[in-house]
This record gives sequence, structure tokens and C-alpha cells, in this order.
Amino acid sequence: MSYGLYLSAAGAQSQSQRLEVIANNLANVDTVGFKRELAIFQARYAEAVHQGTSSFGDGSPDDISGGVQIQKTTSDLSCGPLRETGGASDVAIPGDGFFMVRKGQDTLLTRAGNFRVTSAGELVTQQGYPVLSDSGGPITVAPEGGPWEITAAGELRQGDNVQNLALVRPDSPGDLVKVGENLFRTAAGTQPLPPAEHALRPGYLEMSSVQPTTEMVSLIEASRLAEANINLLQAQNQTLSDLISRVLKA
Repeated sequence: MSYGLYLSAAGAQSQSQRLEVIANNLANVDTVGFKRELAIFQARYAEAVHQGTSSFGDGSPDDISGGVQIQKTTSDLSCGPLRETGGASDVAIPGDGFFMVRKGQDTLLTRAGNFRVTSAGELVTQQGYPVLSDSGGPITVAPEGGPWEITAAGELRQGDNVQNLALVRPDSPGDLVKVGENLFRTAAGTQPLPPAEHALRPGYLEMSSVQPTTEMVSLIEASRLAEANINLLQAQNQTLSDLISRVLKA
């Protein structure tokens, strides 16, 4: 079978996967704290090189392109725009810091500061996961304790009671893995954000870093590339069919 069919099929599949990534970005254009995803492409070795019957760069007929594939997707961690809400439990964290939350037995990171207070007085995410203090426990608001506020220093103050939000920086941002619900897991560990970098914006939210215009341009580009590969598949298939018909008539 024509090797070109495999190359075109690999190209169409890669662009299809890229379209899924872009579509997910666009679906989260209004999601608080969302970080856009990028599809990372990688050139493939020829199949003969993968199987060990040929070597890369030996100049043989088998030493040809193996097409492309998506190696992985990665998060663009650049800050999104800030929007003022005036909400007492809304807070944005500029720079490269993260809030810490507890989901089951896991401690996870998030940039989404659209918190809320439960009827029991616990500060939680929109999904109900407790927001952690720097001591590792949940942050609570006393129902009868009077007014409270989140300060720029990352403190929840209610009268004389002060609780510090856990603000951390991942040791290796490239190792952050999205686990859904605007949460990240890291296997590389975290470090507390230095007090000098505690410059939160109470009453603000960091919005999605997705830029609709950029994503729409990428969407059109990926669609056209996928279409081009599909057209090549059809052309090569027709050529192969014509060749087989001629051979059978000979």
C-alpha cells in the first residue's frame, strides 16, 4: 500500500486532535482561571526506523519522513486578564502562584479564585473543595464572628482571627497536569510563595487566558490542514484504484 496514505492519515489524525484541543479552549473562554492548552507536534521517524530495519540518516529509501504526531498537550500558564467583581470571596493571584485545595485525599492547585462560603462557614471552590490554609487545614469563617475579608497579603481576617491562605509555586511548572475542574496536580512538589510576593487582588477574578481571535485563527488553520490531508488521502486512493484496475485489465 502507498506509504503516502499513512502519512496523510497521520496528518489528518493529528489535526483532528488539535481541533479538539482548540474546541476545548473556546468552550472555556469564560471559565475563571482557565489556562489554554497547546498541542505540541513532533515529527515521526519512518516506520522502518521504528522497527529497527533502517537507521535515521542512512540515506536509504526507507529513510524518509514518518509524518507528524501530537506528542503531548501543555498548558499556557500566562496570566489571564483581571475582572473586578467586588465579591468578598473573590480573589485573584497575580504572577505564578497557586491556591491549594483539598479534593478527597489529594492536595491540588488552582488559579480560580471564585470561592464561596458554605452554610458551615467553610471557604470552598465552586465545586465544594476546601481551600487550604498555610497550615494545611481548611479555612473557615465563624457564622457569628462578624464581618470578614480577604486581604492583599493573602489573609482571611475576621476580627482578631487571622488565617493565611496557602499560596504556593510549583517546583516545575512544566510538570503540572490538569485533572479537570480547573485543578492541577504536580509530582515535582511546591514551594511557599515568599511573603514579598503576596500581592493578591481581593474583589477581582483572573479570567480565562484564552483569546477567542487567536483560537479562531488556529481553528481555521487546523481545519484546512485536516481537509488538505483528507484530500490527499482521496487522491492517493483514487490513484491506487486506477493502478489496480489497469493491472487487472492487462
